[in-house]
Amino acid sequence: MTMPSAGSPALPPSPPPAYASAVLPASADRVWAYLRDFGNLAEWMPGVDTGVIEDGGPSDRVGCVRRIIGPGDTVFRERLTSLDDAARTYRYEILECPLPVRRCRATLRVVPVTMTGESFVEWSADFSANADDEEAMAKTLTLGIYATGLTALVRRFS
Repeated sequence: MTMPSAGSPALPPSPPPAYASAVLPASADRVWAYLRDFGNLAEWMPGVDTGVIEDGGPSDRVGCVRRIIGPGDTVFRERLTSLDDAARTYRYEILECPLPVRRCRATLRVVPVTMTGESFVEWSADFSANADDEEAMAKTLTLGIYATGLTALVRRFS
């Protein structure tokens, strides 16, 4: 591994294979208060017809599983693996989906934009896929899901 020489800036880490971000016109506290509900995806995500927490328990309980029904009755099942109110971050893993991905672990994070009072939201995932599917899946997650959802959130908070 080559270290940057003294005086030259370190390169930022590479983003995960699937990554989208947006600035929302609302405070980070307000955006997080809404997004920390792991069960409300159908309220704001285009293409999601229904979304429920499978056992009917609280949607902020680590370990809960949300069942999402999308276009053509496609089913996604996702388990909340961590929720950190102080860091305004939650992580989840995809248990079942129609996409050719494996070991997909995603993160949604909200941070304040201190100069404007807005919020910066990042949605990202690391995943495995067959080599011939990898680029298409990164594009599908980034543009088809994450950027689409963040665009809808910008509209919701405008």
